[in-house]
Amino acid sequence: MGLTHEIYRTSLGLLTDLYQLTMAQGYWKLGRAEDEAVFHLLFREHPFAGGFTVAAGLACVVDVLRELAFDAEDAAYLATLQGNDGGRLFDPEFLKALQRIAWAWDIDAVPEGTVGFPHEPLVRVRGPLLQCQLLETPLLNLINFQTLVATKAARVCMAAGDDAVLEFGLRRAQGIDGALAASRAAYLGGCAATSNVLAGRLFGIPVKGTHAHSWVMSFDDEAEAFRAYAEAMPNNCVFLVDTYDTLEGVRRAIEVGKALRKRGHELAGVRLDSGDLAYLSIQARQMLDEAGFADAAILASNDLDEHIIASLKDQGARIAVWGVGTRLVTAYDDPALGGVYKLAMIRHAGRDWEYKVKLSEQTAKISTPGCLQVRRFRENGRFVADMIHDTQRPVPESAVIVHPTDPTKRKAIPAHATGEDVLVPVFRGGECVYNVPALTESRKRTAEQLAGFHGGVKRFVNPHAYPAGLERGLHDLKMRLILEARGLGED
Repeated sequence: MGLTHEIYRTSLGLLTDLYQLTMAQGYWKLGRAEDEAVFHLLFREHPFAGGFTVAAGLACVVDVLRELAFDAEDAAYLATLQGNDGGRLFDPEFLKALQRIAWAWDIDAVPEGTVGFPHEPLVRVRGPLLQCQLLETPLLNLINFQTLVATKAARVCMAAGDDAVLEFGLRRAQGIDGALAASRAAYLGGCAATSNVLAGRLFGIPVKGTHAHSWVMSFDDEAEAFRAYAEAMPNNCVFLVDTYDTLEGVRRAIEVGKALRKRGHELAGVRLDSGDLAYLSIQARQMLDEAGFADAAILASNDLDEHIIASLKDQGARIAVWGVGTRLVTAYDDPALGGVYKLAMIRHAGRDWEYKVKLSEQTAKISTPGCLQVRRFRENGRFVADMIHDTQRPVPESAVIVHPTDPTKRKAIPAHATGEDVLVPVFRGGECVYNVPALTESRKRTAEQLAGFHGGVKRFVNPHAYPAGLERGLHDLKMRLILEARGLGED
């Protein structure tokens, strides 16, 4: 059962910005609602100053679009909106047309867990202009945030190496839906479990958790608190040991662990939530090992992220499980992906397709025309380059790619590399044709995709720029359109 079915009303037709609806009415009034269009959802730079981005959110897109509609209550609300003159903002006949709309778009997208790069489409939408326009805001809302968190999770998990990472961010997340989306994306990005029980039920994510400082503080002393918890929850004993004195807490956890063992249970571990995590984990590991608890894990929390985890590992920390919360679910320190949705082609009734390009003084903001696809090339088991190409134009056998924002950077695709198009059909004629993978499969895809890239692409500092560019013919077309739009075309 999907997120929208479980938490929200059946349709989320009004999950949009007002200007999408005002433009839709404009197309409708001008008789252009059925003009064909192609839009692309893409991002312009990697988050976290990184070298890769993990796509996420497509399953939620499918869930929302399967039920997308405008019902009578939606129309009644829109009918109350006023223009600048105090009159109706929306024509009653347009609102009736909204309620009768029969979705007819074709949507292609990269599967969740796919690694993407700037200026490559994550989603391509083709269909009636009015309908494509109405998808802009919900697509960006669903893709942007989950892609951001999945990428952050992948970075955190890479820093942790073979250690498990638990997502502990529910209490710091942006509301119910933000927390659920973050838990889902974090698991897709590589986290092993979540503390978010609702996310566990909705998405089948393993849930983990023990007790807080308040449990310890509610008893007369720490030893009594540990004994009481062991009595109540003997099969879930990871003791939080830093309420008063961390190493004394470890000693008390060991004593309770010995009593647990006599009863046929084992001390699962201890959690460190403050102080010098490197020093304390080394000392705790020694104490646990000497007491015969070599299998008891040391779990750490306390505003962790990929950089802190990497630093602690460099310091020899003996931490086996990392609880990462605030900086994961809030995507610290890059709070938005910056994905955009741009028109790339249009066909008016009875006319040929027209390529469209948006100009800007910032080169990175100039859009790419065409009905775009991404072909990813692999050689000797390793991804070596991505080519953005126009499906309306033949792709030459000897392909050369051109950097999307710097035409002086070019690369020939290796002759023996094999290519595969990345975007796959999701909707055809408004009907879903995509078999949405289980979340565990998308999580596995993330790991497989990241393993296919050179380590330099995954560096946290000054990562290698993976070759991802426009097929040379597409680049030439784009340059011609830019010059024509600026009045600099050939006479």
